[in-house]
Amino acid sequence: MKTRLKPWLRRQSTHAAGVVLPAICALTAFVGVGAGLLVFQDGQAHSHTGLLQVARSGNAIPAAAAPVTTPATRVESAPAPELTVIEERPVDARPSDIRYFDGRPIRPVKTISMIVTAYSPDWRSCAPFDDGITASGYSVMTNGGKLVAADKRFKFGTLLSVPGYNDNLPTPVLDRGGAIKGNRLDVLYPTHEVARQWGRKRVDVVVWEYVDE
Repeated sequence: MKTRLKPWLRRQSTHAAGVVLPAICALTAFVGVGAGLLVFQDGQAHSHTGLLQVARSGNAIPAAAAPVTTPATRVESAPAPELTVIEERPVDARPSDIRYFDGRPIRPVKTISMIVTAYSPDWRSCAPFDDGITASGYSVMTNGGKLVAADKRFKFGTLLSVPGYNDNLPTPVLDRGGAIKGNRLDVLYPTHEVARQWGRKRVDVVVWEYVDE
């Protein structure tokens, strides 16, 4: 048996449907739009956009703030140690500057600021190489016992004038030394006692070259 609604009841039902249905549609549309923003898990909606997070009670609370990335601190590397600068100055040789060594003409080409020490051919300076033979193969008595030990940047036979040594005359490089590197020179003296009197000096050393080469 069908129950018929009274006219006034039908009007109220229709009126209620007209109010409720649009509200349901609006809510559905809101949920539909928000579907891309919220994910429901265990009765809770969680935002994956950082906009909103809906708690079980239905109240909207701010979502957890995105983690703040602290800028990486730039660590400056320790400065490299400064190297000893070898000061070199060219020499503008004139005809009057021409000298002779071993019968050949030579002229000055540059001046270098260098630290000069002294050594002797005995064991106190040269052990275990105190056999009287230099690194170049020549005897320590070559050039009257006046010779220089220098770094490999100076070839054997290079002529250097060291102020205060060998009457400032051009003197050949014929030896090497374990501590004689870079801007260091060692000048040879006949005995250890005399060599110690030289001490340690910084002087302007003149480099010579052969004119006829």
